[in-house]
Amino acid sequence: MSDTVTRRLRIHGRVQGVWFRDWTIETARSLGLDGWVRNRDDGSVEAVACGPAAAVATFVTRCHDGPPRAHVDRIEVSEEGGSVAPGFARKPTL
Repeated sequence: MSDTVTRRLRIHGRVQGVWFRDWTIETARSLGLDGWVRNRDDGSVEAVACGPAAAVATFVTRCHDGPPRAHVDRIEVSEEGGSVAPGFARKPTL
């Protein structure tokens, strides 16, 4: 049985203009996760992370801190279905 999970995160706070997306890509890749990250027009950052449950949980925990200049107020986490392309990429703002 596979322990692979996929989670969608909406990260709110001071998370745009503080290197959050690049930090997210580096963090996800260091954990061996697949997925993507993008800014949202409402000022939040959205990410989808897929991989071993423990690695995804670590990713979510680290996102609560983010890079040094970020200030995360809250993160909404939801289960995500479907497949995710290999690697971790930046998507255009939505």
